[in-house]
Amino acid sequence: MKIDWAALGSVFGVSLVATVALVGLFTLGVVGLSKQESATAGGGSAVLARTGAYACFALCAAAVAYGIYLIVT
Repeated sequence: MKIDWAALGSVFGVSLVATVALVGLFTLGVVGLSKQESATAGGGSAVLARTGAYACFALCAAAVAYGIYLIVT
């Protein structure tokens, strides 16, 4: 049995980068929601924080859905 170490390292690297990116994106969404709660009511900053948080969560969901799509097909 022969192991292709270059391919294994490539898969490891891509998995590591994707995991760090998704966790970072989700963290930005959580921080955006916490800033939205601490912002003044009715201010433009609160709306911007909420919109940014929802965009981060939507990108996380899209990345997960794409990963599931790649596994299924």
